[in-house]
Amino acid sequence: MALVLPCTFYTSLQPQNFPINRRFRRGATTCEFRIPVEISSPTDRGSLAVPSHKVTVHDRQRGIVHEFEVPEDQYILHSAEAQNITLPFACRHGCCTSCAVRVKSGELRQPQALGISPELKSQGYALLCVGFPTSDLEVETQDEDEVYWLQFGRYFARGPIERDDYALELAMGDE
Repeated sequence: MALVLPCTFYTSLQPQNFPINRRFRRGATTCEFRIPVEISSPTDRGSLAVPSHKVTVHDRQRGIVHEFEVPEDQYILHSAEAQNITLPFACRHGCCTSCAVRVKSGELRQPQALGISPELKSQGYALLCVGFPTSDLEVETQDEDEVYWLQFGRYFARGPIERDDYALELAMGDE
């Protein structure tokens, strides 16, 4: 297979002496470069393809284990959704703790994970919405409120808030 480029796009390719095909039409001459390329299938892990890794997610809330492949250049959450796998999420930007997991084995890269501190990252917490796998990975979903408390609780409260069902009933009755 060949990548075909018009001659108007040849300045950076010209020194490499790619074959030029000239075509003649009435009143005009056109030309194109033909550059040989190799196409690999999505399942091929050849040198031209982006490496993929097996990701295993233990969903504690639902009692389900998901296993799927994720390319290194794609977010784990997006790849799961593309494969019809439902995982917890909210913001999709790494700012909350809805998709928080704890890494059991493997590694991932998460440069945009603002929802968890470097301290929590060092304890093995990660966010699926902005996580890229760098090896085969096994993770376990976490309780969102627990991770939120670990991340932000010391700044906003003096401890976990006790739920007051009676006050909730009174508030709902006022509506």
